[in-house]
Amino acid sequence: MRVFQVMARPFIAFVERFYPDPFIFAIGLTFVVIAMALGLTPTTPIEVVQHWGDGLQKLLAFMAQISITLVTAHALAHTDLVHRLLIRLARLPRSAFWSYAFTALIAGIASLISWALGLIAGALVAREVGIQARKRGIPVHYPLLCASAYSGIVIWHMGYSGSAPLFVATPGNALEQQLGGIIPVTQTILSSWNISLALITLVLVPFICALMAPARENAIEVPAEFVAEDAEQLENPEADSPAGRSFAHILDHSRVFNWGIGLLLVAYLAYWFATEGLNLNLNIVNWTFLAAGLLLARSAAHYARLVGNASMTVGQVLVQYPFYAGIMGIMLGSGLASVIAEWFTAIASASTLPFWAFLSGGLINMFVPSGGGQWVVQGPIFIEAAKTLGTAPSLIVMGVAYGDQWTNLIQPFWTIPLLAIAGIHMRAILGYCFVVLLVTFFIFGGGLLVVAAG
Repeated sequence: MRVFQVMARPFIAFVERFYPDPFIFAIGLTFVVIAMALGLTPTTPIEVVQHWGDGLQKLLAFMAQISITLVTAHALAHTDLVHRLLIRLARLPRSAFWSYAFTALIAGIASLISWALGLIAGALVAREVGIQARKRGIPVHYPLLCASAYSGIVIWHMGYSGSAPLFVATPGNALEQQLGGIIPVTQTILSSWNISLALITLVLVPFICALMAPARENAIEVPAEFVAEDAEQLENPEADSPAGRSFAHILDHSRVFNWGIGLLLVAYLAYWFATEGLNLNLNIVNWTFLAAGLLLARSAAHYARLVGNASMTVGQVLVQYPFYAGIMGIMLGSGLASVIAEWFTAIASASTLPFWAFLSGGLINMFVPSGGGQWVVQGPIFIEAAKTLGTAPSLIVMGVAYGDQWTNLIQPFWTIPLLAIAGIHMRAILGYCFVVLLVTFFIFGGGLLVVAAG
């Protein structure tokens, strides 16, 4: 089916010619939002600057979290045991077609557990699948392989860590009074229609990714230096043996320290899950990666070197995320996000409101790439419209959630962690993601229209 190859070409050309670097994208988006806030809301220029400045620091905690995620996941992947396991996993696909499909499937399954896990697992699998394919002479197009990994995030809100569904299911949430109570996850994440749409997406997206593969002669394989690095780690497992028998060397290369602190983290995690249940948040994901990395490292000194090697993955996060925090500050502080949401509620009917919530969520996500953040803004507006029109609130919750995960595919904000690990530029993958965006529009939008129609 060459149709998807043909579909991908204009998007690839568009991204390569017109999509700026992610950092430039963030800066340009800032001025677009400033212009929109000044033109569409009564906010003054001074107030816009204030909202922007006040927002800059709002993602500092999240920046620290995602930086730790990147560093600990990268370090864990380069421990001897995990590296060998990744190699075995990456050897499962026996053709280019299944390499793409397999990578997208793994990333999708991981994303249903946690968006962060999906990004990291997808990046690690894509990189290793690319390396193993090159070693075996299978012509796999590495940009599409990474795009397949990134496409897995398109279903994260439909799973365990969906922000909006968990928000409305939590007693005491800000919308509980407006909703007349909580909305249990049995009506959102665990509803039969959401599970059905998630399964359809999980099956279709890997095949769409595989069907976009270019001709063998046009495949750009994983960089040779990645293969050399992979081989060096396998061939030099004793690189961390102490050079001498001094007391300092014995301490540096003893497993006592990394095992001791690793087991302490395991004890805390056991306590957490025993008291909180399967409550998986970004902090717990981080401590899990950290504990596993420490326990599997050859020594504390070895783990410190792995972390040092991984530090190159966090630079883009530290530079770009404050600008997105500033954009969020303008969108929320000026009321611009509410204005956009009201455009869609004004033209909706009872059966189309979830669909318009989906489109609104997708549009606002380009400016406020935070599932929880944009729900706080759009939720009250759409819930009030649902009460007036008689639409089930659970459909509104999932409509906004679907929109958020949908346009993540073309929002560079979320590509940064994956690209840092995969070692590839954003322009190389987003053209393919546009095709997945089109396909999932019909899955999510069409699904909501069918369910809302009864």
